[in-house]
Amino acid sequence: MNTARTSWHKDIPTEQRLIFALDVPDLDQARQLIQSLGDSVHFYKLGLEFFLSGHYFELAAELKDKGKRIFADLKLFDIPPTVGRAVAQLSRHEVDFLTVHGNDRMLEAAVENRGKTGILAVTALTSLDRGDLDDLGFACDVETLVLSRARRALDLGCTGVISSGLEAAALRREVDHALTVVCPGIRPVDNTDEQKRTLSAADAFAAGADYIVVGRPIRDAKDPRAAAESLQTEIATALTP
Repeated sequence: MNTARTSWHKDIPTEQRLIFALDVPDLDQARQLIQSLGDSVHFYKLGLEFFLSGHYFELAAELKDKGKRIFADLKLFDIPPTVGRAVAQLSRHEVDFLTVHGNDRMLEAAVENRGKTGILAVTALTSLDRGDLDDLGFACDVETLVLSRARRALDLGCTGVISSGLEAAALRREVDHALTVVCPGIRPVDNTDEQKRTLSAADAFAAGADYIVVGRPIRDAKDPRAAAESLQTEIATALTP
């Protein structure tokens, strides 16, 4: 049996396990990509760049009308009451996931106001390596930090975490399998951008991912739809018993 089909496997439609990061600066580019991708993508991440376009909720409504799922990757970080009120506002727009990058009280406030939105706690950004953690004042290694934050997030009622696929196996080994693991930083083997802790799609699912987030390998491809379809095939193969 493929190692990706284990006791932590969740009943998620295979085609929804790919989340496309719609990191573009304006509405026209976003609509063009959505049109081009068609039914090759069912789940979209809307992040900070597009949020600043001024059309965030307009596009979110359009995606919902098309039957798509939405991951609001805003990494909220503020005093707990502000985080709570922001989550309450966002939950009215029926987003499926929302990221919070903060301490226990911030996560608690997010969970208390989430409605039907799943709260994902950020563990360690995939652009960070050991040297970066030293600069930020973390004495522990990346895996220890990720596991600590994941355990706390689950205890506080979060749906899951954002984590590199490199830590997914440790999360499955050390943390309750109820945890949803969403892995960004999915790249080809010869990746050369700023993402330092990366993994292929197949390896991420074999390690323990529930979802993967992919942006530039689709967005910047000569044929974005073909790139997305290729990833969907890779995911289906990785999850086939």
